[in-house]
Amino acid sequence: MYYNFTVQIPSIKGKVLTKDKGTTTYILYQYGLDYKPDKKYAIPKRTIIGKVDPADRSRMYPNEKFQEYFPEVVFPEELPEAYRSCCLRIGSYIVIRYVLNEYKLPKLLERWFPKDSGLLMDLVSYLIVDEENAGQYYPDFAFCHPLFSEGMRIYSDSKISRFFSSVTREQTIGFLDDWNRRRDHKQRIYISYDSSNKNCQAGDIDLIEYGKAKDHKGIPIFNLAIAFDKTNRIPLFYEEYPGSITDVSQFIHMVDKVSEYGYRKVGFILDRGYFSKDNIRYMEEGKYAFVIMVKGRKALVSSLVEENLGTFETDRDCSIRAYHVYGKTVMARLYEDDTHERYFHIYYNPSKQAAERELLEQMIEKIKIQLDKRIGDITTISNAWQDYFQVRYDKQGHFVSYQERKEAIQRELKLCGYFCIITSEKMTASEALIHYKGRDVSEKLFRTDKTFIGSKSMRVQSAQALSAKIFVEFIALIVRNRIYNLLKEMMLRLETRPNYMTVPAALRELEKIEMVRRNNGQYRLDHAVTKKQKTILSSFGLSDIDVKSIAMDIGKQLSGSPTIIDETATKEDEDDGEDTFNIID
Repeated sequence: MYYNFTVQIPSIKGKVLTKDKGTTTYILYQYGLDYKPDKKYAIPKRTIIGKVDPADRSRMYPNEKFQEYFPEVVFPEELPEAYRSCCLRIGSYIVIRYVLNEYKLPKLLERWFPKDSGLLMDLVSYLIVDEENAGQYYPDFAFCHPLFSEGMRIYSDSKISRFFSSVTREQTIGFLDDWNRRRDHKQRIYISYDSSNKNCQAGDIDLIEYGKAKDHKGIPIFNLAIAFDKTNRIPLFYEEYPGSITDVSQFIHMVDKVSEYGYRKVGFILDRGYFSKDNIRYMEEGKYAFVIMVKGRKALVSSLVEENLGTFETDRDCSIRAYHVYGKTVMARLYEDDTHERYFHIYYNPSKQAAERELLEQMIEKIKIQLDKRIGDITTISNAWQDYFQVRYDKQGHFVSYQERKEAIQRELKLCGYFCIITSEKMTASEALIHYKGRDVSEKLFRTDKTFIGSKSMRVQSAQALSAKIFVEFIALIVRNRIYNLLKEMMLRLETRPNYMTVPAALRELEKIEMVRRNNGQYRLDHAVTKKQKTILSSFGLSDIDVKSIAMDIGKQLSGSPTIIDETATKEDEDDGEDTFNIID
């Protein structure tokens, strides 16, 4: 790909050459020699780094290879106005602008990013619409979309890189302080807190450490956690911390941060990964409520499940139809020296029982296969395997035989399909489950972050750029989450369940709303809004009249834009040194 701006042709004697192909003159750079011992001569190793500007033979259009060999050359931050399509997709811009204004984010971002707030919002749009976070592809997005930057300026990927490297901790922390200051601290809310890790093998980044990776094992990671207001369905803040720190130990710091932001009437909805005696006591000291899920096979609740087996699984009064489960609430102490009893909500899921039993059977069979392979070896069998099998060794330490612990396996099979939610406050089993299921939204945020915002890979080489990109992704999550909620609310009001009311499908449909540039250079709406698009827009309180008004505003901002320049991309290949070249002195 050749950039749409020119730079001075480098002057390195014997290293920079030209090569004519048709009407185009290419610039090549000789970066080495490949010596052939059998022939006793060296073949030059060359690569194309750009093409000559026909209007000025002393300048060239560089490509990505040019950046590799001439990193000291500063590229222009702003691409020429000509680098804009004659057809602009404005539908996604309209709804993203609506959400940004609804949350008053433009003014808040402008306070902390006075020069680059427009670019930041454009990057947010790029992440949401293209589901991509690679900065080098942003100009392609900007080519065919209206922008939030002043004058709808189109910035180069080198400007994006410099922007990520310029964002400071003071700016991101200041924004999060203001964002949380706007929330209603008098309201009783439940905060869903969850974390995930991301693999990274990039440059010198302090956060990257070896830890408990959830996806690819043995690769350095960093952790990212998000606190989500389940009551109002709004992301509140995020934390990035080293990969070696566990979720349990980080949780206390998150509770402190909630207090620092001024939240008082708070309850926490947590996954089983955060369950620990210290965390429970820390929340109690702060007078925070909690809702924590624990699997029925865990030792903490297995005895309670066994005591209540057969007492509620078919009782219609215990049925929670919304989630196809049966539930019952009992009182018990959380740990031996607990000062008072907690509310244990026990649930039975028939379909989950079948799936868990099958997984347990498969796990036992796999352990058997591994044990058979080790018979006769001097080896140590893990305690986890010995929970299901009794093993025997001879006097020399050889593993000789094993036998199933039938009672232990039968007990595990009985507990399949059961799970438990522990709450500090009195509530019914149905209420506790509804609270916990609300945290599904925070899990969707992590799936959105990795899938729909394209950040499974961070594509950065410095700690500052990593933090900046995470911050932009957090803003994108705020906006996309609001789009998701508004679409979901509209779909519940509709008599049918149209398949175009998901966020990706809705954005694809809205991308079909286009403005085209006419002969007079003015952008105008190309066609009327369709019925599907009207339904989607109505989720945001928008109509076709709003589309026409916003289209006119975009047209005014872009009036007088010149035509686009010819952009020819040719394959950048390594040269074998066998052709004819002109050496630039």
